[in-house]
Amino acid sequence: SVLLMGESGTGKEMFAQAIQKASTRRDKPMKSVNCAVLSKSLLESELFGHCKGAFTGAEKERKGLFEIADGGTMFFDEIGECDLETQAKLLRVLQPVTGEGPGVRYVCRLGEEKDRKVDVRIIAATNKDLFAAINNGDFREDLYYRLAMLSIHLPPLRDRKTDVPKIAEHLLGILNQQFEAEEPGFEHKSLSASAIS
Repeated sequence: SVLLMGESGTGKEMFAQAIQKASTRRDKPMKSVNCAVLSKSLLESELFGHCKGAFTGAEKERKGLFEIADGGTMFFDEIGECDLETQAKLLRVLQPVTGEGPGVRYVCRLGEEKDRKVDVRIIAATNKDLFAAINNGDFREDLYYRLAMLSIHLPPLRDRKTDVPKIAEHLLGILNQQFEAEEPGFEHKSLSASAIS
């Protein structure tokens, strides 16, 4: 499991996608869920799925994202926004299974009692200070340690000033290609030393 920490806009989701693309799971699905957007009940149904009749409106059975991502990766964006009840359910799913491999987990659809085996890597991201949330009783410490087998802090661009010229050159290269395709005779532009400065 990998925990990505950093301010909004530091590229946590892009970094998660890069981890997926560089891994042996690259040909398998990567499913994302934004924990801040979904209500508690909807989040559970999205993650674990449900069987027919599990709740009002559950007219047919549905796989959850864990099952859909089997063999691949689950990305939990804004994991710090999960309520304590959902955190407890995630903790159960993230429980290591002895002798089964690091990504093996068991999930249970809402309204069912049987567990389904899946093999899913977990990548989570947050812009919250999870240690402060743990101290305030808003985030489970045991869940933190399950998610943070590897923690990566992504600094904001203002702390990576040497990256600015590289990003500017890359974006200018994209613009040059677009204009070249649309305007015959277009001459590529470049950044002067003073513009970079």
